Amino acid sequence: MSNKTITFKILRQDGPNQPSFWETFVIPYLPNSNVISCLMDIQKNPINSEGKKVRPVVWECNCLEEVCGTCTMVINGKTRQSCSALIDKLMQPITLQPLSKFPVVRDLAVDRSRMFEALKRIKAWVPMDGYHDLGPGDKILPDHQGVAYKLSECMTCGCCVEACPQYSRDNNFVGAAAISQARLFNMHPTGKLIANERLDSLMDDGGIAACGNAQNCVEVCPKSIPLTESIAEMGRQSSKRFWKTLFQI
Repeated sequence: MSNKTITFKILRQDGPNQPSFWETFVIPYLPNSNVISCLMDIQKNPINSEGKKVRPVVWECNCLEEVCGTCTMVINGKTRQSCSALIDKLMQPITLQPLSKFPVVRDLAVDRSRMFEALKRIKAWVPMDGYHDLGPGDKILPDHQGVAYKLSECMTCGCCVEACPQYSRDNNFVGAAAISQARLFNMHPTGKLIANERLDSLMDDGGIAACGNAQNCVEVCPKSIPLTESIAEMGRQSSKRFWKTLFQI
């Protein structure tokens, strides 16, 4: 039996507005483990490196296959999904920190409500006027489908806004994810019926003008969504909307 171990340094916090502190855990090494499985091992036996039994570490996870977006955290200084972070590819000690752009609920769990509020702001849905049969919808060409499908993979995980220098707790920037979703629903044959409302929202304070084009978002997106393309496209649509409104065209 191998005596190899793996060390985790975890930034912990007992609750909202409580001071944070580092705590170290050393657990047996198992090849091909991911960060989530290691956190589960710590949860089963929450004894820190000093041999003291402590309360279990709190974090969020669900799908465990990089689909739900809930397990995002900062791992070794990089924002990413902990379910797809394999320990064999990480430098030790492995440091785990909560996302810094959101309020901490406890330990590694944060409140990402702001991202969902941003989706409400840009009306990230397809409007309906009832459930009666309206007949077949518009045909969508394969090229259109390909772009829309890629945009629809967004998990609202928070990686893009965590890496964004313009997104902070003291401003109201909607972030790259919301801007990209506005593009997605403006592409939809029915969703585009309220395209101007989305554009008006993006032209408000905290909208697309707040983007500094740092392009960090596209670098860290776990789904490789073309976020900078979306920002550019929504910038074009917003500019066109502005000039049309200005001259009442």
